[in-house]
Amino acid sequence: MATTSLAPAFADDVVADLGAALGDQTGAGGVSTRSLDRVAQAADASHVLLTPRAVAAATDAASVARLLRTATVRRVPVTFRSGGTSLSGQASGDGLLLDVRRGFRRVDVLDGGRRVRCQPGATVRQVNARLARFGHRLGPDPASEAACTIGGVVSNNSSGMACGTNENTYRTLESMVFVLPSGTIVDTAAPDADRALAAAEPALVAGLERLRRRVAGDPESVRLIRRMFAMKNTMGYGVNAFLDHSSPAELLSRLVIGGEGTLAFVAEATFRTVPVRAHAATTLAVFADLDAATRSLPGLVATGAATLELMDATSIRVGRGFADAPAAITGFDVADHAALLVEYQAPEADELAALVSAGSGVLGDLPLVAPARLSPDADARASAWKLRKGLYASVAGARPSGTTALLEDIVVPVPELAATCASLQELFERYAYRDSVIFGHAKDGNIHFMLTDRFETDDQLSRYAGFTDDLVDLVLGAGGNLKAEHGTGRVMAPFVRRQYGDELYDVMVQLKRLCDPAGILNPGVIIDDDPDAHLRDIKLAETVETEVDRCVECGYCEPVCPSKDLTLTPRQRIVTRRAIARAEAAGDGELVTELERAFDYDGVDTCAADGMCRTACPVLINTGDLVKRLRRERRQPVAEAAWSAAARAWAPVTRGAALALTAAEALPTAPTRAVTDIARAALGRESVPRYTSDLPGGGRSRGRLGAAVGAPAGDPIAVYLPACVNTMFGAAEGGAGIGVTEAVRRLAERTGIRMVVPPGVDSLCCSTPWTSKGFADGREVMLRRVAATVREATRDGELTVVTDASSCTEGFAHLLADAGAAVRVEDVVAFAVRELLPRLAVPAPGIPSLVLHPTCSSTQLGLDPALRTLGEAVAAEVVVPQAWGCCAFAGDRGMLHPELTASATAAEAAEVRALGADAHASCNRTCELGMTRATGSDYRHVLELLEEATR
Repeated sequence: MATTSLAPAFADDVVADLGAALGDQTGAGGVSTRSLDRVAQAADASHVLLTPRAVAAATDAASVARLLRTATVRRVPVTFRSGGTSLSGQASGDGLLLDVRRGFRRVDVLDGGRRVRCQPGATVRQVNARLARFGHRLGPDPASEAACTIGGVVSNNSSGMACGTNENTYRTLESMVFVLPSGTIVDTAAPDADRALAAAEPALVAGLERLRRRVAGDPESVRLIRRMFAMKNTMGYGVNAFLDHSSPAELLSRLVIGGEGTLAFVAEATFRTVPVRAHAATTLAVFADLDAATRSLPGLVATGAATLELMDATSIRVGRGFADAPAAITGFDVADHAALLVEYQAPEADELAALVSAGSGVLGDLPLVAPARLSPDADARASAWKLRKGLYASVAGARPSGTTALLEDIVVPVPELAATCASLQELFERYAYRDSVIFGHAKDGNIHFMLTDRFETDDQLSRYAGFTDDLVDLVLGAGGNLKAEHGTGRVMAPFVRRQYGDELYDVMVQLKRLCDPAGILNPGVIIDDDPDAHLRDIKLAETVETEVDRCVECGYCEPVCPSKDLTLTPRQRIVTRRAIARAEAAGDGELVTELERAFDYDGVDTCAADGMCRTACPVLINTGDLVKRLRRERRQPVAEAAWSAAARAWAPVTRGAALALTAAEALPTAPTRAVTDIARAALGRESVPRYTSDLPGGGRSRGRLGAAVGAPAGDPIAVYLPACVNTMFGAAEGGAGIGVTEAVRRLAERTGIRMVVPPGVDSLCCSTPWTSKGFADGREVMLRRVAATVREATRDGELTVVTDASSCTEGFAHLLADAGAAVRVEDVVAFAVRELLPRLAVPAPGIPSLVLHPTCSSTQLGLDPALRTLGEAVAAEVVVPQAWGCCAFAGDRGMLHPELTASATAAEAAEVRALGADAHASCNRTCELGMTRATGSDYRHVLELLEEATR
């Protein structure tokens, strides 16, 4: 059964009490009961949907402690949300959903990288990025490392692809700070942790000791625990801690690991890291069927393989749709095939060579479809792992529209895996789940499988219930565990007793009561005696629009989204659209109106539409495309006509904008800004940009370049089409900036090359202003003009078009492709590396340190390596901030909604200010403006620095 409408929000007095407990320090308006906030934050990657009655964000452990004390008194259920990548429903709740991503992101590297202290909102990728320069990484290596957070890693006892049970969270976590529902804060690293815990929570400490003696004194319990935890096991609580630890604080912390937010809130975790094994060799071994692949495992495991990732025929079929699909899974008709991603890792090359020799010997004797050669090639390895890490979302994204993807994971002893997979396939056939898929960490006997269905009618739910019962019998009969990685959550809570038996299950119930007597933390997770709990609240993926129907709400897009800390993320934009569709289907017109009204600002106005979400999405959804379409649908006729007129008169429009900025620069800032603020209030924030003192004066006309730049005669090597943004916005004011267009002109002369400039260049634009705002008519005007001009200037594509702003490079490429013009477009950054640097005499770097800001377009165009090459040509030290992200200036959006750019750049700006570099550069004028505003340091185009260095 599915949730179709919103439950009532908490009463005002409850919200007031919760807000007072938080101290309204969230920076997000305290506790919110707004419908859009509730539906937007409700969804996670699981197939469960529970809509909270209120949402909030917390900043520190003390505020969480106050909140939990209040929630305990008021009996308010609390669920903690960080990355939301969990797949078993433990990150969803119908009480208060507390977002801990915004205020808990600190990462401290300790002891030269041998230890790391993290807060729960930091992602695994962010932590590993900080550790990389020290040659260390976290032990847990989940496939969702780009989006999953430390809070989830600890709460789910994450493991992953290579770590097994030796380097998982339980084994590598050194200490933690956690908050109990009573509000007690426990720091297990403190010398007096046990004494402090006993003083604050005497009944809890006494109860833990009773349970420890009870478990350790029961031989059958000891036997079961040893057997179950010899494999991966995230089913129920980690009762192995009762056998491993006796210190009350340490014991409790180990029980909190894998506790899925039902015992305490993890505010900080310190890990012992593991050395990066710098040498690796990888291959994809393809077998005729799944049975052959699984029966090969014991021999490969014995060779010391670091990873053995299993993929069945459906996985292969989906993977072949990748643009960079590994060659090993192409070139044959997929029938019942299966593949193993085999990898060996070692700290030294000679050690790797020995492992490869052993592995190659075994691979050579296996019944493979084609020989599998272990290779150290980095590109091949990246391609194979891209396939594997994006497999769940990719397979789920290929499901029929309107169906729900349900992913489970199990573990059995490796010798039982082949028979278990065969029986699992029989279950798929018996219950008519014919599009199911199997993949996973075969080295550990841990496989994932996915079903797709509507899970809506009595028949569909009855099939699912029957399948699950038979699955439980199958796994437990093979001596396995019902959950290996994804956590018990809500979907396996009814089966905890069946796996552990009455005695150990009662221990878990008593543990929950000791820690959370009021039962406020994540009720229904891990402990739930309702045998049908897994059939409740199944999420239905309504068919809404083609841009987003493939989304499985995995959240991989969220860390790269510039509006994530201000309004909505791509996932939240999509789930809000789905909530609107559900409300429409339910006939709830009031809710539809409320959501649509709020979505205008949160979902549409504050989307940078930068496409960065596509770079992180396993199924390549660009939520910006959806937003652009929505902007087209809501466009006003007057604005449409004005922008169409602007397209027809673009040369005078751009010159007028430049002159206006120059005039404004000469006037006092306050009255000029007041004028724009009045106009914004009257005409709307989407119509009138806000003037700020950091904006430069206008730039120079592109027409001044004449018919060519560089050598006065000779054959041109390209067509130079400078971006109009450099006409509207002049060079940086704080230094000797000349602007990128002038820098290109001078460098062309200096190197003796010749580039022609299209006639009427001042009237040309990449069309981004119309595309991003949804004005199709104006874009069509510009498309026809640009296509005709460029075809003639390039001799029908004989010459490459070079432009000097990365977003415009991307815009021209799309525009010309849409026009059917076979013209290559190249950014001036790549052109400079290819054509200018080899012709220049570049002296030793004269800039001691340089901070580079890649742009969303440079990332998507693959320009970032070239950007760094140019930076290294002019500076002794080049740094790309670890907190780098899209600045969200997005043409004029940073002037229409300055709050968006301020939010998007906050983390990067703080890091840049701390670096104190000598120079700052990027490759797009509006991004340079955004970063200048955020940091207070002048950002210039990197080619300006190259021109200065080679004068």
